[in-house]
Amino acid sequence: MRILHLPALFLFCLTAVGCGTATSIPDEVEPSADTAANVEAASDAGNFVVQNDYILGQGDTISIQVFDEPDLTLSTAVGTSGSINYSYLGDIKVAGKSPVQLERHIAGLLQNGYLVNPSVNVTVLEYRPFYINGEVRSPGSYPYQPGLTLDKAIALAGGLTDRASTRKMFVTKGLGGGATEEGARVFLNSRIAPGDIITIKEGFF
Repeated sequence: MRILHLPALFLFCLTAVGCGTATSIPDEVEPSADTAANVEAASDAGNFVVQNDYILGQGDTISIQVFDEPDLTLSTAVGTSGSINYSYLGDIKVAGKSPVQLERHIAGLLQNGYLVNPSVNVTVLEYRPFYINGEVRSPGSYPYQPGLTLDKAIALAGGLTDRASTRKMFVTKGLGGGATEEGARVFLNSRIAPGDIITIKEGFF
């Protein structure tokens, strides 16, 4: 009798295993609207970080707004001196400061005999250009774009020449205020910042 029951028992086990396997495969789920919103929010957050961590320097165009004080609204480029001329306050050193630091600096100056608790907002309207030279088809300066990488910078300069070496690419970092950092080797996916000087060297074949 026990032998006669074995096929039935075996069939039962196969059925149970099959059911377990079927239920373990997850259904495909389409990306939700919340996921897309999170991606967009992350992108906006990245732009926010760029604005607030960015060090201002010659060639940047900035906007200064003071809440409820339209006469103190100003859009201006940072000149070779690294300073701007601002209403009531005269020349203000801008180069070497982040937008947040400049906001605090201007608020402090305005609070000293002009306004009570001024609310100042500084934004970058146009970033200073980056520079690319060496083995590219159109060397020169180009407007910076947030999120710029070396491969995109090369594309803006018309692409590499036939003599270019992708193993000999260097960037001298522009630090604002005319200061630079010694050139370092970079790769096609490396981030480029405003004021950077890119050099693409010739390869030997």
